[in-house]
Amino acid sequence: MFGYNTYMKKIIGFLWLWMIGVGLCFGADPVEGFWLSIDEKTGRITAGWEIYQSNGTLYGKVLSTAEHPRDVKAIPCKESYPGFPVAGKVNEMFVVGTPWIFGLTMDKTGYWSGGSVVNVQDGNIYRCKVIYRPADGKKFKADTLEVRGEIGLGIGRSQFWLKTTRQQASALSSN
Repeated sequence: MFGYNTYMKKIIGFLWLWMIGVGLCFGADPVEGFWLSIDEKTGRITAGWEIYQSNGTLYGKVLSTAEHPRDVKAIPCKESYPGFPVAGKVNEMFVVGTPWIFGLTMDKTGYWSGGSVVNVQDGNIYRCKVIYRPADGKKFKADTLEVRGEIGLGIGRSQFWLKTTRQQASALSSN
């Protein structure tokens, strides 16, 4: 009887540790979710975004924009970009609903790089990094997403996006 209880405790302990490990491996990365992009020059909200993973790759699509209706097309963009995740002519796609951030891979939890971001306002494509910055009560008053576009050798700019809900991220467009 004594051996059976010890054996059961070991099995239960192993299963408990295994469940925690599975949860850590397959839990959502903190960059995933809904965000409001903030223009770093004006401080104004520009768009609502959904950041999500598919098969270990990170994407970001626009859910709504602050200054344009939902049916605006990405006319300033080129017809195609290397690795763009949607088939078709990019400059004929709608700004809302298209993944403009794509191809990022996880370096560590909360830090993704190696992908691209397309600026739909001018059609330029940049290397992209996405870094989760948890609220610390100092520099980051709220959970923040740093989205950095670079042209090379670390030259680029960062925007700092604020965590939000699906409802808020989807509610900016006028139609």
